[in-house]
Amino acid sequence: MKIARCINLAIVLTLLAACNGNGNGPGSTALPTPVVSTTRVPNTDAAMRAYLDAFVVEDFTSMYTLLTQASRADMAVELFSSRYQSALSAMNVSQIEYSILSTLTNPQTAQVAFRVVYHTVLFGDIQREIVAALRLEGGQWRLDWHDGLILPELAGENVLRTDYRIPARGDIYDRSGNAIATQADAYAIGLVPGQIIPDQEENLLTELFRLTGLRPDTIRELYVSAQPDWYIPVAEVSAEVLGPRYNILISYGGVVLVPYTSRYYYNNGVAPQTVGYTRFIDEAETEFYRRRGYSGGERVGDQGIEKWGEEYLAGRNSATLYVVAPDGSIVSQLYNVDAQPAASITMTIDRDLQYQAQQAMNGMAGAAVVIEVETGRVLAMVSTPGYDPNLFDPDNYNNIDLINMLNRGGQPLYNRSSQGTYPLGSVFKIITMAAALESGLYTADTTYDCQYEFTELLDRTLYDWTYERNQRGIETPPSGVLTLPQGLMRSCNPWFWHIGLDLYNQGHANDISEMARGFGLGQATGIGQVAESSGNISNPGDGIQAINIAIGQGDVLVSPLQVAVFTAALANGGTLYQPQLVENVQPVSGDPLLTFQPVTSGTLPITAENLAIIQNAMRLVTSNSRGTAYHRLGTLSIPVAGKTGTAESGIPGFPHSWFTGYTLANRSDRPDIAVVVFVENMGEGSDYAAPIFRRIVEIYFYGRPQSIYWFESAIGVTETPTPQGGE
Repeated sequence: MKIARCINLAIVLTLLAACNGNGNGPGSTALPTPVVSTTRVPNTDAAMRAYLDAFVVEDFTSMYTLLTQASRADMAVELFSSRYQSALSAMNVSQIEYSILSTLTNPQTAQVAFRVVYHTVLFGDIQREIVAALRLEGGQWRLDWHDGLILPELAGENVLRTDYRIPARGDIYDRSGNAIATQADAYAIGLVPGQIIPDQEENLLTELFRLTGLRPDTIRELYVSAQPDWYIPVAEVSAEVLGPRYNILISYGGVVLVPYTSRYYYNNGVAPQTVGYTRFIDEAETEFYRRRGYSGGERVGDQGIEKWGEEYLAGRNSATLYVVAPDGSIVSQLYNVDAQPAASITMTIDRDLQYQAQQAMNGMAGAAVVIEVETGRVLAMVSTPGYDPNLFDPDNYNNIDLINMLNRGGQPLYNRSSQGTYPLGSVFKIITMAAALESGLYTADTTYDCQYEFTELLDRTLYDWTYERNQRGIETPPSGVLTLPQGLMRSCNPWFWHIGLDLYNQGHANDISEMARGFGLGQATGIGQVAESSGNISNPGDGIQAINIAIGQGDVLVSPLQVAVFTAALANGGTLYQPQLVENVQPVSGDPLLTFQPVTSGTLPITAENLAIIQNAMRLVTSNSRGTAYHRLGTLSIPVAGKTGTAESGIPGFPHSWFTGYTLANRSDRPDIAVVVFVENMGEGSDYAAPIFRRIVEIYFYGRPQSIYWFESAIGVTETPTPQGGE
């Protein structure tokens, strides 16, 4: 057979040779050279990867463009996208991975086998091997789509459904284990003004004061202008607290008590901007939360610890994943996971100190922060006006007052302690003094004659606070010749204007700003558990800016929290601690998930000798009869050091009031604390912030206030006498 084939092949080749175009003899005819047409078939693997790459980033629109015409004709892009989104949500997919296993390509069709891995929050990794069919259309591979390309179990238009069981939300406690937020039976308390019996009114308000902590005049203001038949929300009280007084309270005319069970925030919100509140998931957020293992019907944390600790406080839902037929019947159960109980969070906050500090600032917009000087623990973080987080609960009958609360003004949800930034005023002179000492141009013995006027700027005259007090009719002589520590004690503006201008002119223009940054200003403290602002510290561009920065004005913006942090560092010898609000996170069983550990964030950029000079000067502010805070703090039994501040607010006659300081008690039972108080648009630091500082110190060491404000007739009862302080 092989010989015959060879003979035939030889004959064919001979004939071709006789007829081919290479013949040179007469009559030879050249055959045309054959043209072979080749069409390059696109890469099947690349087409499939393009589809799956788009799937990984959930770009459903791009995926849709890679389908066959028939698939697109059967289904709009919106339906295509929703089928994927629904399945991914049901599985709570957090990440998608794939790998190509094999390809089989024919001239017009192809098959690609791939493995997809869905990383899910609740069900672990869901892995499937799937075969996709492709068709060549217009020179490109397109997919014939069906539901089985998501999961094989979904072929035939089946869908996924997840049933959830939600564990109880974790509790929030203060440092001593007192509940701040927990599931509880509670009562919404309200009043109907027209039903209040006049002869009972005073006793009724006293009873409500005993239960809620709201003073009678505060409660009366709620309804004094209301219609007689209106329901006026007052407060919420736990059933445990109300129980012994229930029959007495309900006997008064006009009282309405409505029970409910829900997450309850004690004392109508202890540190509400710091603790936060819970709310239902908005429709626009449903997909986001479903992907994280939520059903979408839970209440989630918003603001503060409730938001920061969501992963701990929410626990983990138990869930069952079903395949459901188009008629609604269950085809199969794919996965089931048990619930993971929520953990509880213990804060560093002292509930009683926090609550009383809030009352200490009642009626004044501002902030107060209390920090342990040796650890960075935040014991209190006040922002006023505050709000009642219980009002965010629709089960609470007083929820009807939520919109009114949010519309009353004063930005009650805004955390002035950490988010608010303000000019620091004369408290900043501590930093200017540090820069002066570290520059080598000044010592503790350097003197300056502090008079009413500052004339070192050729084009203008500036005036000390003593002059301005004289202008208001309060006789105040100029401070005279002062050493640098005495300049801080008297808060002499000309002294510190002089330093700012002198450093600027002598090649140390940025020294004060750099020192401020070294104190932690112009940057976040790193607290983490609440939102915070960085503030602003800029370098001076001219002499005017230099003197403004030197007294904490101009572009200087700081948060009360930042001031508390550097004040604690001044007290402890120079260590800047990162402020923290969480003592521990404790699961139902086992070791804590998180335990407080002090974290250092830096060291004040000053020598030990210069730090001691500043500490002594701050002590003079409160203990020397000429100190700007002596008339407020000189009789305080707890030794303290500090600095007053009055900052221009942009509203003439209504400056911001500051005081920052620390205690020197050196007691084993009560660690020393740094306290900063800021009162917005109120007056001089010595008149408002310093008295509040004193009250907070008294509460911390003695459990309750020991003295009244100069503007009170009794604790919590306001009068309006003439201010006595300065700076």
